[in-house]
Amino acid sequence: MALDSTMLEILRYKTVAAAEEMGLTLVRAARTIYIKEVADFSTAIAGVDGKFFAYPEALGVSAFVDLDLNPSLKAVGLLRPGDVILSNQPYSNGGLSTHLPDLQFIKPYFHGDQIVAYGWTFAHTSDIGGGVPSSISPRFSDVYQEGLQIPPVKLVREGRIDEGVLAIYLANCRSPETNLGDVKAMIAALDKGGQRIADVIADHGAETFVEAQRQLAAYAGEKARAVLRTIPNGVYEFWDYLDHDFVSSVPVRIRCRITVEDGSIHLDYEGSDPQLSSAFNVPTQDTRHPYLTLRLLHMVTTRDPSAPLNHGLLDSITASAPKGSLINPEYPAACGVRHATVMRLIDVASGALHKASPSLVPVAGGGTVLPVVLAEPDRATGLRRSMVIQSIVCGSGARDGSDGVDGRESGLSNTRNSPIERTEDEAGVMVEEYGLRSDSGGPGRWRGGTGVVYTIRILRDDCAVLARGLERFFFTPWGAAGGKAAAPCRVVLNIGRADERDITRVDMLEMKRGDTISLMTPGGGGFGDPFTRPYDEVLHDVERGFVSEEAARRDYGVAIRDGRVDQAESARLRSAPRAAAAEFDFGPNRLLWESVFVDELVTRLNAALKRFPASVRGKHRRGIYEAVMPQLKDAGGFDPAVIPERADAMRAHFAELVGALEAGEALR
Repeated sequence: MALDSTMLEILRYKTVAAAEEMGLTLVRAARTIYIKEVADFSTAIAGVDGKFFAYPEALGVSAFVDLDLNPSLKAVGLLRPGDVILSNQPYSNGGLSTHLPDLQFIKPYFHGDQIVAYGWTFAHTSDIGGGVPSSISPRFSDVYQEGLQIPPVKLVREGRIDEGVLAIYLANCRSPETNLGDVKAMIAALDKGGQRIADVIADHGAETFVEAQRQLAAYAGEKARAVLRTIPNGVYEFWDYLDHDFVSSVPVRIRCRITVEDGSIHLDYEGSDPQLSSAFNVPTQDTRHPYLTLRLLHMVTTRDPSAPLNHGLLDSITASAPKGSLINPEYPAACGVRHATVMRLIDVASGALHKASPSLVPVAGGGTVLPVVLAEPDRATGLRRSMVIQSIVCGSGARDGSDGVDGRESGLSNTRNSPIERTEDEAGVMVEEYGLRSDSGGPGRWRGGTGVVYTIRILRDDCAVLARGLERFFFTPWGAAGGKAAAPCRVVLNIGRADERDITRVDMLEMKRGDTISLMTPGGGGFGDPFTRPYDEVLHDVERGFVSEEAARRDYGVAIRDGRVDQAESARLRSAPRAAAAEFDFGPNRLLWESVFVDELVTRLNAALKRFPASVRGKHRRGIYEAVMPQLKDAGGFDPAVIPERADAMRAHFAELVGALEAGEALR
């Protein structure tokens, strides 16, 4: 039966309200900062097809609209009223989880003896065991090191918690009391959703409710296709990099090819690097995973905010990622720091869409999401407990017509700041600075959003800080259409002291009382020629501390003296000859890197590596890069200044090694 538009809207907002009430229940009942303050969780309601048709519009993580519950449902089999499924293992739940700390809960909602919907929630827990506090380390090489793996199992059977399953879970985490509180909060959220769905069915009937699931998805699909048809038909390619694979200094490339035809879109990630022996892999499990299509979802919901937020938005989009690559790895590849790679997936899709039409999406954001974890002695037990004390982000990219957002990059999620008072109350730290970072946004007619500065002082001995996902030290966020790349990331220990030092990668950093760490995230790239930014806008940026007077002169051609624009000097600066701007500004390091490791050769290399088992492709790939540039063996980084005088010889050597691999010769 077809529902009229009025009834469909009524059911849409009733079910979305139910999903949002689930989220509010979780926030109010949860124990850990990362759920109740930062909001790294989500809730939703799936239809009888196992796909989400009701998703919160302003609460929790918005990225997972297109997840599929069916692999987990199939693994468990027969469900009864009151059952709750628990899982966290990406390789057995079809990519529902993408790293182990994300606990997934599913509850069937019955009307009589028939399932009419499923409640779902996930939350990032503070610890799931493994080799380090908080369970995530970029250095881990397989998922066994990352903690307890839970395939889809029943945690609750007909309303009663399976104490055996719960005991196994709690015995494998460092913060069992708080984790237990979070588990109970998630179960309460699912119960609340079931109550609200029962209310909807009481008002409108089960048949109408189930039909609304299908029609809401179809309606979202129609709205999305109308937006996607604004993308010009064609084929668009782009690639970008992670700074390194953590165990060496070899950068990691992700490549995207977008094909557009009358609103139907295919994203092909062929040519991306093989899976890594570190934790940056993204287990998308041969699906159209939300992480592969996230930038398009953002585009649709931004351009048509009236569209229902459900899986139908992606119905005209397909995606493929090569099996055994870092964005579709084979078991048991580690995946704890997959969020760093996901940020680059967003950037490569943005770059390809920019080639289709520069006005479609913003340029690159700062590309860094940084959960800051503190491990400190528990006063009661003396054992180390861990907690995520803050989620640090960066600046967003500018776009044609508007500056980037300062100190906010929502490309991956809607997570919030944890209030400083809450952090200092629950953790042994003092937050000395949390503000916007001057001169970090890429210059442009439209300025990139600024990054942030976050400095904490450790108040107790025997503590450790973990800051996984640090990125954009080497490959800076790119600008476009004459806009410039943003400032790189920077991390400083004990800034302003005699023992001050910069670091470019953090695993588990041991710290003592009085030590400080300052995290300075990148801004977003700029859009358009910065020398066309109006004088008064540049002056306003200087007055607010977003741009220094020196940068205003150097990057914008605006001279400021005694708080005012020197019109004559500024006119002289802007009239000086300048080199023509390229389509993109990637910053100097990428240009140097690609003078040796050109796209065509890298693509051929990744294709040739497929003859090896997925688990060793990364090792062989790294060996070839290190043979060309031995400095890459050093996990402490390498100096790009060595490239210019030897670029031709190194490129020829790289081509020789790729050719030999293609010919089937043994790697030396």
